[in-house]
Amino acid sequence: MAMKLRDISDCCVHLDVHEKRCDREDLFELVFFQSDLAEWERILSAFLEKPVKPSGKSPTPKDLEVTEGTGSIRIEQTLFEKSFENGVIIAKFWPWKDGRHITLRMALLPGASA
Repeated sequence: MAMKLRDISDCCVHLDVHEKRCDREDLFELVFFQSDLAEWERILSAFLEKPVKPSGKSPTPKDLEVTEGTGSIRIEQTLFEKSFENGVIIAKFWPWKDGRHITLRMALLPGASA
């Protein structure tokens, strides 16, 4: 099944967004509020399954490789990843140090997941 980033982002329109930064076919980025984290995680899990790297877990070499072109991944960040026929979709939560905001970055990567 082919999947588009917009298929996921369209399911999130009811949530408050602090700042929308990018909305392209291959990259989507916005900043949302910590108070909506559970709902964002529920929606992303519905499309991409549970995170392959939850917050607090050290990234594996594979996690680092798949995120290399989109800003990498750190221990406090969450990573979702799922293969589709048109490529691999990854999504990352980057919590801000203020404890109130989280950046969501999703990317459609060419190729298949290992």
